[in-house]
Amino acid sequence: MNISDVRKIIKKLRNKKKAALLQRYFKTGPGEYAEGDIFYGITVPVSRKLAVRFKELKLEDIIGLLKSPVHEERLVALIILISKYRKSDIAGREKIYSIYLNHTRYINNWDLVDVTAKCIVGDFLFNRNKAPLYALARSPSVWERRIAVLSTFYFIGKNEFSDALKIARMLLSDEHDLIHKASGWMLREVGKRNMAAEEGFLKKYSKKMPRTMLRYAIEKFPEHKRRVYLCR
Repeated sequence: MNISDVRKIIKKLRNKKKAALLQRYFKTGPGEYAEGDIFYGITVPVSRKLAVRFKELKLEDIIGLLKSPVHEERLVALIILISKYRKSDIAGREKIYSIYLNHTRYINNWDLVDVTAKCIVGDFLFNRNKAPLYALARSPSVWERRIAVLSTFYFIGKNEFSDALKIARMLLSDEHDLIHKASGWMLREVGKRNMAAEEGFLKKYSKKMPRTMLRYAIEKFPEHKRRVYLCR
């Protein structure tokens, strides 16, 4: 099976009604963050099944699929990359990590980032120099900044919180709502494992945090404690 076969199979699953809904949901209109993105209306569970079906696709074909203007083709390509990454040796993982970072312009919606950043960038950098992560956090691309934030999800799962907190601090003044949501989400995940670590951050920065970031961070707090932070 090659990339042409894959594209034909994916196109046959096109649902115009669902596509129209997804294009509104993922903000593909003029001036929106995903302007021009094309959807076929294929659900994520179906995309995951397709990725399993196409798991033996050659790496060059996966890259070709990742460069597609069709959102679901890019999603399928990324899910296959995760599968190949997990099955690879150290050299293979490094190659896939490099492919990922060299093609971030195609990882250009929040769902594509959220499905993949933890599994590839987070996993690869966990026991390595974190400089690439901070470079992503300083990027002018909102998607690269979100990759930086979501990559720390892997570290949080290993009870390593320092990079998640540092990047959240770096992005306190970020102007994009998608970064506010992602940073708040990661702070909430820190709190699930270590409430003292999250509250230590909030006591220092809650007055400076964007409202959305704060709301996401304290979403699971008891109501009385939420009110205290929201009124500060």
